[in-house]
Amino acid sequence: MNFAIAKRKVVRFANTYRDETAKGWAARICVALMVFGCGLMVGCRGRVEEPGSVVMILESSPNNLDLRVGTDAQSERVGGQIFDALVKKDEHYELQPWLATSWEQPDALTWVFHLRDGVRFHDGRPLEAADVVYTIESLIDGSLVTAKGGSFAAVDRAEARDRLTVVVRMKRPDAGLLFNMSDGLFGVVPRGSGKDFGLHPVGSGPFKFVSAVQDKEVIVERNPDYWADRVDGLPQVGAGAQRIERIRFTVVPDTITSALELKKGSADLASNVVTLDMVHTLEAEPNLKVESGGGSPVVYVTFNVTDPILRNKLVRQAIARAIDRQAIVDAIWRGQARLANTLLPTGHWAAATNNELAQYPHDVVRAQRLLDEAGFPAGIDGVRLRLTMKTSTDETTRLMAAVLQQQLRAAGIRLEIRSTEFGTFYADVTKGAFQIYALRWIGSNEDPDIFRYAYGSGSFPPKGGNRGRYSNARVDALLAEASATSDRAVRKKDYVEVQQILAEELPGIPLWYPNNEVVHTRRVVNVRPRASGNFDFLREAEITGGAER
Repeated sequence: MNFAIAKRKVVRFANTYRDETAKGWAARICVALMVFGCGLMVGCRGRVEEPGSVVMILESSPNNLDLRVGTDAQSERVGGQIFDALVKKDEHYELQPWLATSWEQPDALTWVFHLRDGVRFHDGRPLEAADVVYTIESLIDGSLVTAKGGSFAAVDRAEARDRLTVVVRMKRPDAGLLFNMSDGLFGVVPRGSGKDFGLHPVGSGPFKFVSAVQDKEVIVERNPDYWADRVDGLPQVGAGAQRIERIRFTVVPDTITSALELKKGSADLASNVVTLDMVHTLEAEPNLKVESGGGSPVVYVTFNVTDPILRNKLVRQAIARAIDRQAIVDAIWRGQARLANTLLPTGHWAAATNNELAQYPHDVVRAQRLLDEAGFPAGIDGVRLRLTMKTSTDETTRLMAAVLQQQLRAAGIRLEIRSTEFGTFYADVTKGAFQIYALRWIGSNEDPDIFRYAYGSGSFPPKGGNRGRYSNARVDALLAEASATSDRAVRKKDYVEVQQILAEELPGIPLWYPNNEVVHTRRVVNVRPRASGNFDFLREAEITGGAER
C-alpha cells in the first residue's frame, strides 16, 4: 500500500476515534446537566469551600506519599509539596542548593553536605543532619522495600559530622548521587520514620499533610512557617487575592468526569489530566483558562525482553517501524507534543542527537520484512503474531493504544489491549506481568541516571525501574564508567553510546514529549507550570474573589 495513503487512513482513524470520544464526553456532560440540573451548571450556586481552598484533580491515588518509597507520578508530585530535598532542579535541569546550602567532594568516595539552619518539620522538630542520615540509611539498610534503594546502591554509609553537616561515604564513585537527592525523587523524613510513614507523612515542605483516603482524596494545607518563604520570599499577592491555604487533591479516574468537574467549577485545577480534545473544548469556557508549554516528561513503551516473542530485537524494531508517531501526535495530541528519540529531555547536555541514533521512520513494508527475518511469516489471515499491551485507564493512553493497535495490524501484528485502573496496572508492570506497556517518565528522566534506573542490570524491581528485564554488559559498563567520573565530557561520551545501543536494541521506544497542559478556573491566578510537570506552581498561585462556587 502507498505509504501516504496508509498514513492518511491512520490519521482518519485517529480523528474519527477522537471525534467520537469528544462527542461521547460532550453528550455525557449534557446528560449530567439534564439529570442534576442547576447544581452542575456554571454560574449556579454551589457549595462553599473554606477561604483559600482549592480542589485539584488527580487521575489516580498516590501509591505512597513517603518519597523514599513512592515512584509513581502522583506520589512524587504530591509528595514533592510535603517534603524538601537536599537540592533542587532549575529550568535547565541543573542542581541548585535547597536544604543543602553547599556541598563538596574532598575525594571521589566522599560527599559533604552543609545543611540550612532553621528548617523545621511540620510537627515543629528541627531538621538536622541526623534526619538526613536516617533518610539515606533507611534506603540502603533493607528496612524499606523500595525501588529507590537502587539509586543509593553505591552508598556505603552516611554520618552526621555535626548538627548541620552530613558526610556520605561511597563504596564506589557515583556522579548521579546528587540528582537522586533532588526534588520529587528524595524527601528528608524525621529520624525514626517507619515503613508506614507514608500514611501520615511529616515533611518540611510548603504544604502539610492533613488526611488521605485511598482512591478518593489527599488534603494538604499551607505550611505557614515554610523556611523557603522566609529566605526567598514570594511575589507580592495581587489586590483582592490570597495565597492557596488548603488543597484537596481529589481522585477522578475518568477524564470525562474530570472535564465535567472543571466545567461546572467544582474543581479548580487539573494538570495533564484531560485529553487534548477536552482541553481544546474547555478553553472556550468563560470560567476556565489553559496554561500550556513544552514539557520534559516523555511517553514511552517498554517491552518485556524475557518474553519468547519480544526477546528478538527484530520484532521490537518491526514494531517501531510499524508505528507512525507523527500521525498519532497530529491526530491525538493536536500537534502539542514533540517526537522523542531518547528518554532525556530536548536540549539536555547528555542527550544524543538524532543523527547519532538509529531511526525508525514509519515503514510497514520494512516492518514486515523484519518480521520475516525474525521467523514470523504472514498466515492465511495475514496475522504474523499476537501481542498484549497493558495500559492504565487514562483516556489519552487508551486512545493512543487503540491507534497503535490499528497501525500494528497493517504489519500483521494483532495487538490486544488490556486497560485497568492505575494501581492494578502499576502492580502488574512492577511484577513484570506484561508483554508491552505504555507510561511516562516524569522528573527522573531529567538526569542521565535514568538509563541505569530503567535499563541497568542491577535495576530489576524492586531495586529499580528496569521492568522489562533488559540486560546488556556493555551498557552496564558504560553506566558504571559514567557514574565514576565528574568529567562531563567523559560522561556525555558514555551516555551517548548507551543511547546508541538502546536505539539499536530497543528494549523500549521513546515516543514523544507532551506539552504541559494545566486547566484551571479563573478564580486561581498566577499559575506558572514547570517543564517537569510537577506541582511547584501551587506554592505561588493565588485565589481571587470569594470562596463560594
